[in-house]
Amino acid sequence: MTELIVQAPLTLAAEARAALGRRNLVLIGLMGAGKSAIGRMTAQALGIPFVDSDHEIERVSRMSITDLFAAYGEAEFRALETRVIKRLLRSGPRVVSTGGGAYINENTRRHIRRGGLTVWLKADLDVLWERVNKRDTRPLLKTENPRQTLENLMNARYPIYAEADLTVMSRDVKKETMVEEVLAAIIAAARKP
Repeated sequence: MTELIVQAPLTLAAEARAALGRRNLVLIGLMGAGKSAIGRMTAQALGIPFVDSDHEIERVSRMSITDLFAAYGEAEFRALETRVIKRLLRSGPRVVSTGGGAYINENTRRHIRRGGLTVWLKADLDVLWERVNKRDTRPLLKTENPRQTLENLMNARYPIYAEADLTVMSRDVKKETMVEEVLAAIIAAARKP
């Protein structure tokens, strides 16, 4: 007699975790898109480690991002960022949240593409501005017109972010909703022929 085995359907997180396999999940997007908050919660849902590349840069350099920019300039910061991200992507799976400019650097982008599945958390200007204008810790926004600077960054970076494997709209909804959408995007990508 053949025994019929009925499996319960996989939960969203379990199915996304299976689809991700040993790959890293790398979140990209502009400052304020939610990469750290959504990344941390997504990692928790997937049951894998989370690392924020900016925090890792600060840890290894023993300097804040703002101080690094002031002391060494953006070019040297980006070189350090590339080295740190390359190291972070050597093992996995994990969720890696990157700084807003990381994916713009061609060398860093190549390492990210090799090391994982990329998710662009895309947001409209009003959403980003509402999130970033409350803190004075964004070196690139220390300008005469920070909102215009943010819009200029969007115009320059969004065509490059569009090269990501997946895009999820970041908007004013519960963080749990955003996490579910990231997990669903991972699953949908895995199901594509």
